[in-house]
Amino acid sequence: MIEKYPAVYILTNSYKSVFYTGVTTNLLQRIYQHKMHLADGFSKKYGLKLLVYFEMHEDIEAAIAREKRLKRWRRDWKIKLIEKQNPQWNDLYPLIQG
Repeated sequence: MIEKYPAVYILTNSYKSVFYTGVTTNLLQRIYQHKMHLADGFSKKYGLKLLVYFEMHEDIEAAIAREKRLKRWRRDWKIKLIEKQNPQWNDLYPLIQG
């Protein structure tokens, strides 16, 4: 039931050179859209398909607030956050597919 909760997520490309921080109420569907290039914009332009970080929230307001905070973070802070949960930088999409 991961798709039923608000989530904040970070995507990157295969070079780990660009990050995208987003928020959604359906993580599985949203990451699928990014992977299939169905979401126009920044992630499509830079080929961001790898889900390297996510966190679930009880309500969308909390998720939006967290996303806004993370977007202001420096790159090295985001790297530490990602590596704490995902030290190998694996694509976490298979994990959320169940």
